[in-house]
Amino acid sequence: MKLINEETTTQGHLRPFLHLAHRLLSLTPFNLSLLTTPLNAANLRRQSDNFNINLNIIELPFTSTDHGLPPNTENTDKLSLTSIIKLFHASTSLEPHVRDYLTRHHLHDPPVCIIFDVFLGWADNVARSVGSTGICFNTGGAYGVGAYVSIWSNLPHRNVGDDEEFSLAGFPEDRKLRRNQLHRFLRFADGSDEWSRFFQPQIKSSLNCSGWLCNSIEEIEPLGFQVFRNFTKSPIWGIGPLIMTSSKKDDDEKEEACLRWLNQFENDSVLYICFGSQNTVTPIQMMELAKGLEESKIPFLWVIRPPFGFDFNGEFKPEWLPEKFEERMMEKKQGMLVRDWVPQLDILRHEATGGFLSHCGWNSVLEGLREGVPILGWPLAAEQAYNSKMMVEEMGVAVELTRGLEGEVKKEWVKSVVEMVLDRKEGSCGWEMKKKAVEIGEKLKDAWKIEGDYKGSSVKAMDNFVEFIVSCRGKKSKEDA
Repeated sequence: MKLINEETTTQGHLRPFLHLAHRLLSLTPFNLSLLTTPLNAANLRRQSDNFNINLNIIELPFTSTDHGLPPNTENTDKLSLTSIIKLFHASTSLEPHVRDYLTRHHLHDPPVCIIFDVFLGWADNVARSVGSTGICFNTGGAYGVGAYVSIWSNLPHRNVGDDEEFSLAGFPEDRKLRRNQLHRFLRFADGSDEWSRFFQPQIKSSLNCSGWLCNSIEEIEPLGFQVFRNFTKSPIWGIGPLIMTSSKKDDDEKEEACLRWLNQFENDSVLYICFGSQNTVTPIQMMELAKGLEESKIPFLWVIRPPFGFDFNGEFKPEWLPEKFEERMMEKKQGMLVRDWVPQLDILRHEATGGFLSHCGWNSVLEGLREGVPILGWPLAAEQAYNSKMMVEEMGVAVELTRGLEGEVKKEWVKSVVEMVLDRKEGSCGWEMKKKAVEIGEKLKDAWKIEGDYKGSSVKAMDNFVEFIVSCRGKKSKEDA
């Protein structure tokens, strides 16, 4: 039997697929192949080597220039919003190639199941046509995908003012959103735009699949799973958190420098700042953030990139920060600025790390909460605003600093919020957030625990998933006979 995954979109989606592959290979009897495009395949081979995963990676034909994209473009790295939606539409061109691969290699022995990303809802039709079982893998949280599905399916914000609230189908009446919480491409979607024309059919197809794997657990977001079940009658298995530490270091020298910096400080005293691998903020926002950090006198470690409107991967210029800011922060031993990459898991695990200023991407959310670190939310894209809202309102582990590239950032507010979250006086807001984050972290760690006869919830969910797809295979075999 063979299990097939397929994916070509963002790095935030590719990595969880790799981690899912690792879990499947270690806990199930199946052979596994991952279907993707050539450049993504090369990237995944490097990562699978770093994580010691023996994965069969199959390359699907894809030429980005055939779809009006720059040469060698197969994921969202370095793409503008205009080009990102072109890439999404281009991903539908993979359908005949997947069908051809399955026909050639599995004509009389279809895969036990095909696991696909919610962006690739068409894959469920392929699975059914070849006699396999289609399973959608939600790389985000249940609350986030519930909001994503509800909004794209109904577009309830179309006739609402920017700062007005609107209800979400499938959610409790008191869980409302504001239009300005939505990413700008969704804010102006009306059902006829190119974003709607991509997302709506993919969501509809995904909701018809035989089951969902979710990179979360019900213990930390019960409302999210309850809401998610309002949209699909298929079983949902919470198998999070899918987090792995690479066996190979990308940059030993930089890792050592970051950890040496953190070693200087007391427990829970340092703010870690990172907006993910593909996000940044505006020059004005960056300047006010820096000023607020300096005035707070709170130690920080900031992964910094050029601001919005400049070459994201270009050289960082000192004028984007207050004059001689980096020099002062190092001299005072208050702040360390790091370009491009840091060992995020090691930083979040460090005892000195007391807060995480994050874009609220789900991978970062899981990594931070698993280590019991409270979040300062600054959602920038995708479902990040929903993740931030859930952490603030449902979990009590976060406070939202601002929102998006349009959000106002003032140094006084930055100073106030940073000081509040890093405050560890008993009974303070920061103390309460830390306490709740630690409780959630314990639940996330327990989910994959196996001790004697004890199995965590994600281990049990994986067992149930395997039992389900095997039973589906058995039913199909009887029908064919």
